[in-house]
Amino acid sequence: MKRISRWIGALPAVIGCVLAISAPPATAAPDDLGALHVAGSQFVDRYGRVVLLHGVNNVDKNPPYLQAGDGVTVTAQDAELLARHGFDSVRLGVTFEALMPTPGVVDTAYLDRVAAIVDMLAQYGIHTVLDNHQDGLSPIWGGDGFPAWSLTSRPGPGEQNPGFPMYYLMPSNLAGWDEVWNNSHGVLDQLGIALGALADRVRGHAGALGIELLNEPWPGSAFLSCYPNGCPDFDAKYQADMQKLTDAVRARNAELTVLWEPNVTWNETMPTDLGTNPSITSPGIAFAPHDYCIPSQLAIYDGLPAALSGLCSLQQGKTWANIDAFTKRVGIPTLVTEFGDGDDSVLPNTLTHADDRFVGWQYWQYTTVFGSGPRVDPFLGPLGRQVVRTYPQATSGTPGRMVFDPATGDFAYRYTPHATGKPTEIYVSDVHYPNGYRVRVDGGTVTSPAGARTVTVEATGSGPVTVYINRPGSAGATLPAGVFDPGSATAVTGSAGVGTGSAGSSAGLGTGSVGSAADSAAGSSNSAG
Repeated sequence: MKRISRWIGALPAVIGCVLAISAPPATAAPDDLGALHVAGSQFVDRYGRVVLLHGVNNVDKNPPYLQAGDGVTVTAQDAELLARHGFDSVRLGVTFEALMPTPGVVDTAYLDRVAAIVDMLAQYGIHTVLDNHQDGLSPIWGGDGFPAWSLTSRPGPGEQNPGFPMYYLMPSNLAGWDEVWNNSHGVLDQLGIALGALADRVRGHAGALGIELLNEPWPGSAFLSCYPNGCPDFDAKYQADMQKLTDAVRARNAELTVLWEPNVTWNETMPTDLGTNPSITSPGIAFAPHDYCIPSQLAIYDGLPAALSGLCSLQQGKTWANIDAFTKRVGIPTLVTEFGDGDDSVLPNTLTHADDRFVGWQYWQYTTVFGSGPRVDPFLGPLGRQVVRTYPQATSGTPGRMVFDPATGDFAYRYTPHATGKPTEIYVSDVHYPNGYRVRVDGGTVTSPAGARTVTVEATGSGPVTVYINRPGSAGATLPAGVFDPGSATAVTGSAGVGTGSAGSSAGLGTGSVGSAADSAAGSSNSAG
């Protein structure tokens, strides 16, 4: 479905690889990337450090799916670029129709291509979320996702197909979704078999973070019940179906994290009732919402005034209030698995909210930018100034406050240390410090070499550790006192929460040059799919 929000959200009366694997670099160490798992409301690594995920989507929706040289599927060159810019995760699209093109028969060659991409990304320190993607439910309606054989509903005589995304309102399409939620003709059982086979294929592959069970699920004929305040009855049925798929995955791979996405009316700011009745009790489940701005998308895709994006902070503020309510109720990790969609002006609405809450994200969308022509880096323009960030990738302790100003590169982070046997690791942006950076620490010591791309910090005691990174000559950032209170969050207009002032005494000082990449800036394939 990709951008159903921008169309349906505007109608409130109706609806409110085998890849080109080159040899890994000499410094690559595949065994260094350990599997992540869920612990409470955080993702943690094998040492017990809290991991923050910054990543991109890479979704190939068309046959022959995840093939080398198709101009979509990530390659080793893409992985090197992403890792260099500090991205530690990729949401890799897979589809039911690719997994099981004929009834009951899983395509093992496709599974092998998926596993090869997972392993290649892992060699560059990148974790993979396997996203069971759909847009429009099935090719039956001109979409993708569910194979035609898995559904009996078909457009009726004279039923007009208005195309994406309004085909979601076709009676036959609504009936197709009802087949899924009611498990008519065993469609959900077959999907469970396919996802179970995928889970089994990546069992033991440390780079496989988890499986997102279904992208942007549409409620079918129940959609009107979701407006204006959510649909607890549908969400109860939907949760039962997600649990059924979770059980199918766990039967083949008990260790794999499973990600649940709210029904897609969430994108029109409807709250989710997942975890309300009943509660979510299975271990290893994470929440995978999206954060899109309908006014911005109307401006981008429908030619409406660009000033509409000024409304985004209000709409996305409500989305984050819904995330806060869900987190308080359920207490599992959140990973925003889609946001962005080409409007750089609204990126801070997601990024600053996420920083405040120590929530990870994956930008929509990255497609391969390496071909036979010159090498192109899409992250050296306005997009990169926002999404390439200085941030703690692994925290040896309990995360506290964090701020980053993309205009200046000023960064500050406070955490309470715990003994894990490994240091805290902070990636230093390679686009924000053209003349190097300075790092200062209260309560700890810098243990990495001067100018390192990753700053490592060891606590010197049991008290809070605060890390400051900034350009030479900058006064740096000031952290707010205490912990973040979601109830006090305000609309985001830019680099909220970043101020200037003294960072206090310094327990460790390092300087060095982290130069910006030499590649020329160019536009990337980030338009909505």
